[in-house]
Amino acid sequence: MAQSYDIIIIGSGPGGYVTAIRAAQLGLKTAIVEREHLGGICLNWGCIPTKALLRSAEVLDNANHAKAFGLTLIGTMTADVKDVVARSRGVSARLNGGVGFLMKKNKIDVIWGEAKLTKPGEIVVGAMTKPVVLPQNPIPKGVLGEGTYTAKHIIVATGARPRALPGIEPDGKLIWTYFEAMKPDFMPKSIVVMGSGAIGIEFASFYRSMGVDVTVVELMANIMPVEDVEISTFARKQLEKRGLKIITEAKVSKVDKGADSITAHIETKDGKVQTITADRLISAVGVQGNIENLGLEALGVKTDRGCIVIDGYGKTNVPGLYAIGDVAGPPMLAHKAEHEGVVCIEKIAGLPGVHAMDKSKIPGCTYCNPQVASVGLTEAKAKAEGRDIRVGRYSFAANGKAIALGEDQGMVKTIFDKKTGELIGAHMVGAEVTELIQGFVIAMNLETTEEELMHTIFPHPTLSEMMKESVLDAYGKVLNA
Repeated sequence: MAQSYDIIIIGSGPGGYVTAIRAAQLGLKTAIVEREHLGGICLNWGCIPTKALLRSAEVLDNANHAKAFGLTLIGTMTADVKDVVARSRGVSARLNGGVGFLMKKNKIDVIWGEAKLTKPGEIVVGAMTKPVVLPQNPIPKGVLGEGTYTAKHIIVATGARPRALPGIEPDGKLIWTYFEAMKPDFMPKSIVVMGSGAIGIEFASFYRSMGVDVTVVELMANIMPVEDVEISTFARKQLEKRGLKIITEAKVSKVDKGADSITAHIETKDGKVQTITADRLISAVGVQGNIENLGLEALGVKTDRGCIVIDGYGKTNVPGLYAIGDVAGPPMLAHKAEHEGVVCIEKIAGLPGVHAMDKSKIPGCTYCNPQVASVGLTEAKAKAEGRDIRVGRYSFAANGKAIALGEDQGMVKTIFDKKTGELIGAHMVGAEVTELIQGFVIAMNLETTEEELMHTIFPHPTLSEMMKESVLDAYGKVLNA
């Protein structure tokens, strides 16, 4: 007979494993199905190891500017690519093992293999088609695997994968995705990055810090197109000061492969074409949901543009079937997947007062140098909605802590509804803004007004003081500018 559970979750990324833990906390018999690595893309190939790479780049950047801090570097600071990658992979492996511990601690069964929905409430798990397991954490023998399993509720959390453009498909050698870009076996002298979203800009920033000649090609008019234009424009200027070459309103129309290099044909909006030859090309043109081979079509599950359609609680159009995270559509962020999973499982468990996912309050962070972070409406979107708004700005150049850190290039921007005083958007660029943005996320969640923010005492000297000054500026009360 098929082994039965209250909850089966397909995929163990941040959304999947956090959902499994919450389900177990609520007393539900829970299993999670995984075909590759516990922790999914985020932990093994995305969020965590990329930040380890970027930390190495940050240390190198600081060392190269030691003189500005009154320090003398004896000798030359160089980066050993193998050691940089090894540190990143070690960080990932440590956390991978941590997820395994959490599964055991919460008595969650881990089923290894490829899951397929066969009928409502049932999955069949087949052999892994690509069992790529981190060598530090191999799959133990004698665990759950191939077979039929049933559950009252099944949650699809299969994540996403890199999107490929026809004719410019990644080959793992000359054209890279984030998989290859994260673990290079040598440091190329030049790279073309196709796409300037968070993934593309983070890798562009990392490789530039490593001394690589980097060219970024973006189809839209601004880099990081989802961000406020004023913020992305500021970020672009700072990236260009670091030596990045950025071409916007252009596309890579063709790639010629050499023996150990590529030539990218870059077409601008006026039809002109220029060619750039580089050692490698990184394809960072977005991601697409992993919806194939799950049996969704046979069950009649509704999908849209490569993602599963859900309501605010993760429900699909098929009773007993849910989806969370990247496979359920944008924004494709780990923290969105985690929260979406908790909302979904608490709704299933019948907890009172469960709020549907509010995508307007999901922060976005890009960990390039300088960092970019935001939540809520951009100025352009607020105006497009017909909102009467107040906009406040505050520069890092006027903040004592930023100057002391040698990080005086940046900006905090806040957007308020003029009629109600509601904070409807916050946007930042500069040092450590990915840590600061959560203050505004909390404020928006609590429906805080400008008056309450003005009455909040921020510690001095800190970067966070700029958040209050930006609010004050929106209402003509800025103090330190």
